[in-house]
Amino acid sequence: MNAHLFAPELVLLAGCLLAFGMTLTACRPQSLRLVALGVGAAFAVACFVSLSATGELFYGAYRVDLFSQLVKCALATGFTLLTLFGADVRGVSVRMRAEYYLFLLTALLGLTLLSSSVELITLFVALELSSYSLYLLVPMRTPSESLRLPMEAAVKYLLFGVTASGIMLFGMSWIFGLTGTTYLAKALPVMHAAGVQVTAAIALCMLLCGMFFKLAVFPFHFWAPDVYQGASNDTTAFISSLPKVAAVAVLARFCALAEPGPGPLVWLLTALSIASMCYGNLVALVQTDVKRMLGFSGIAHAGYILLGMVTLQSWGFGTALYYATGYLFMMLAAFLVLCAVAPQGENPAVRDLNGLAGRSPLLAFVLGVSMFALAGIPPFVGFMGKFLLLTGAWKAGHSVLVVIAAINTAIGIYYYLQVVRAAYTEAAPAEAAAPAPAVGTRLAGICLVGLVVALGVAPERMVQLAMEAVQSIW
Repeated sequence: MNAHLFAPELVLLAGCLLAFGMTLTACRPQSLRLVALGVGAAFAVACFVSLSATGELFYGAYRVDLFSQLVKCALATGFTLLTLFGADVRGVSVRMRAEYYLFLLTALLGLTLLSSSVELITLFVALELSSYSLYLLVPMRTPSESLRLPMEAAVKYLLFGVTASGIMLFGMSWIFGLTGTTYLAKALPVMHAAGVQVTAAIALCMLLCGMFFKLAVFPFHFWAPDVYQGASNDTTAFISSLPKVAAVAVLARFCALAEPGPGPLVWLLTALSIASMCYGNLVALVQTDVKRMLGFSGIAHAGYILLGMVTLQSWGFGTALYYATGYLFMMLAAFLVLCAVAPQGENPAVRDLNGLAGRSPLLAFVLGVSMFALAGIPPFVGFMGKFLLLTGAWKAGHSVLVVIAAINTAIGIYYYLQVVRAAYTEAAPAEAAAPAPAVGTRLAGICLVGLVVALGVAPERMVQLAMEAVQSIW
């Protein structure tokens, strides 16, 4: 085996083993956070160094190419910044903080393996590794209000996840029955055969259920608002961002199995995109809890991502990957502020952000940038991502879908700007304390703002890289 192709994964695996060993000792949680931060930084370096690496491992079940390496770079950057600003993990019980960082690393390892898996069994194992790590992170929250909130969210997350995995596994069995192989590249020509197109479309729909769950696509969305609200702020920051990028990568690989052109899969993706955008935006309008609002908005953004998938073309997959990467940084920027303004790890409401500009100008600026970007206002990455997705879908002939997406984008502006209005125009409560972000939080905030702005102002290189990466899927 060419070990250098597996270098990023080896770094992560070594970090997981080190974290596991430290949980068996009486180590301080702060020490393990530094280990997680160091592993994240080393993982990021290994990913960027091996960006151009290509090859296959484990008898062709694991493929290293520009597509998978680009996804790993996004995951590594996001995880490092998350670990940098999540210094205190205030919402997690002190006695569980060592295990908390261990499961963060194993979840990241699962997402990393997911991005390179091109064989169904390998892909399923990687998906479950990341999923079960996240299932365990949710109930670790300190029950400040009541024990019911985090535990209810954890149970709901687990039940919906297991159900989606079961449907996905059933779809895998159909694909194996149709093609006689679990390797996606070998299954491709058989899936395009004229005699099995309808059956293959049904199998693909079942196979996509696992990715729809990760993306919180309607009607696989029921877990998202409750988990966002019930999990700790740092855990929600991870769940809302990193798995989305890996899910888009796998979704692109699955959709590439379909025959381009109108068909059952296109109709399904179109219907789910419309339902996700309309439901997510309309329900988010009435939310007062910021995390729950972001949960419903995440459902809407999953609908936007499907705009790229519905084209079943490489340029559609590329723009979806670009948008998912931008969404990763936008959400991390938003949750950086929520973590900083919640001294005891509580869920901030919109009114808790009143007067934030006077109390902490830097946090208010980071929050404003993230909200403007999520709303799709130029010059941020959210605008450019939506623009590319809409124009791509329009060129593919999905004009009705584009009009509905544009209307939903306008609806989303209202509740995003409501948060900005609270931070900049409302008076701060008399008892409100001025947040004092740590040095790591300030540094992470500046980096996230820079990434959100840079990807929006100068998207050419990233979009071109995403297009080239998608070409290497097969």
